[in-house]
Amino acid sequence: MEKIVRQGLLYDFYGELLTKHQCRIYEDVVFNDLSLSEIAQEQGITRQGVHDLVRRCDRILEGYEDKLHLVEKFQQTKELAGQIQNLLSRYLNEQDSALLQQAKEAAEKIVEI
Repeated sequence: MEKIVRQGLLYDFYGELLTKHQCRIYEDVVFNDLSLSEIAQEQGITRQGVHDLVRRCDRILEGYEDKLHLVEKFQQTKELAGQIQNLLSRYLNEQDSALLQQAKEAAEKIVEI
């Protein structure tokens, strides 16, 4: 997965667990695409300080994901929902009961997640 997309997903799920200062800087890097120098000047800290804080936030967010697996479960659910949608569309076109059974099984997997 592209790094910036992963950072965005991790932040969406676990960002509230960071401090306000960490959130501001992390959002500037990930969502606002500001350079480390711009953020450092704006926050009154060094460029290295910004770099270190972003790396620390990455580690913190990845640590939460390692323990809770919310992003992984979200992606699995999204994939299974897409499969269900595809199977149901095919079912409507072909009226094949085997497709309906596959959709039912995919829905059951979502419930198990």
